[in-house]
Amino acid sequence: MTRHAPAAGTALTALLLAAPALAAQSQGAYEEAPALGYTAVEAPLTVPAGVELGPSSSVAADADGHLYVFHRGANPIAEFDADGHHLRSFGDDHGFERPHGLRIDADGNLWVTDVRSHFVLKLSPGGEVLMTIGVPGQAGAPGERLLNEPNDIAFGPDGEIFIAQGHGNAVPGVVKLDRNGAFLASWGSEGSGIGEFDIAHSIIVDDEGHVHVADRQNQRIQVFDLDGNFIRQRRYAGLPCGLAMHEGTIYMVSGFSGQLLRLAPDGSVAAATGRSGDGWGAFGEAHYLAIDPDGEIFVADPVSGEVEKFVRR
Repeated sequence: MTRHAPAAGTALTALLLAAPALAAQSQGAYEEAPALGYTAVEAPLTVPAGVELGPSSSVAADADGHLYVFHRGANPIAEFDADGHHLRSFGDDHGFERPHGLRIDADGNLWVTDVRSHFVLKLSPGGEVLMTIGVPGQAGAPGERLLNEPNDIAFGPDGEIFIAQGHGNAVPGVVKLDRNGAFLASWGSEGSGIGEFDIAHSIIVDDEGHVHVADRQNQRIQVFDLDGNFIRQRRYAGLPCGLAMHEGTIYMVSGFSGQLLRLAPDGSVAAATGRSGDGWGAFGEAHYLAIDPDGEIFVADPVSGEVEKFVRR
């Protein structure tokens, strides 16, 4: 997979000029931490002639080490084997307008969010639609079985579905559903106080049943119990963008700072790698990440358009 050449002035510069608040928050906003001990792999994915991937928004790895890339192009779900070879692309018939988040549950089902069409799909490993949450093209309140700019998905210990939503044009917060998609609760509002959000961008549930929400523009992670009661928060130098867990440890990517971070149990930064810029190992925007069964880390970058891969040194 050849890395795309950035547009004149670089795609990153154009994006930052269009969003000065993000630029102000991001420029030079690096966490000082020990080295993560990973190195970037050049061109980790092989895409055959006739197959094109749009800018990558999210990634997820299944139990066999296959990587799924959710991208903003034709047939926006692409599957690669453990060696990075393209196996298939699908999803053109699902009505995506702005692909955003992707997760794989314990049964191997794919969950994808569309931030512009306001829906979440649960897909079988074969790509069959098993559940639709929200009404495509219709934004609304979660109690009405509607969503508004869903960003990311997480799963609770009893199969509960947690959706982080609100990407700048909607009230940000968390929606909690049962395993069948029935509404249970929601929390959050716009702001910078406890339990408020300025883009609830990523969400995970840890082994203790704590819900971690990347409150991106507020530059923090907020932690709640399964009912939305606040537990603690931790602030960061950059913009917490994507969260993932591997063997009980939380990893985070930090947006335009381009850092890949390993977090300690208290949320502090234990190790880091990556930077903003061009070239493998650097990012226009480190958006979402996935960790395969071997501990290899993949990061989706919608600004460069690429998927980065990091392996242990």
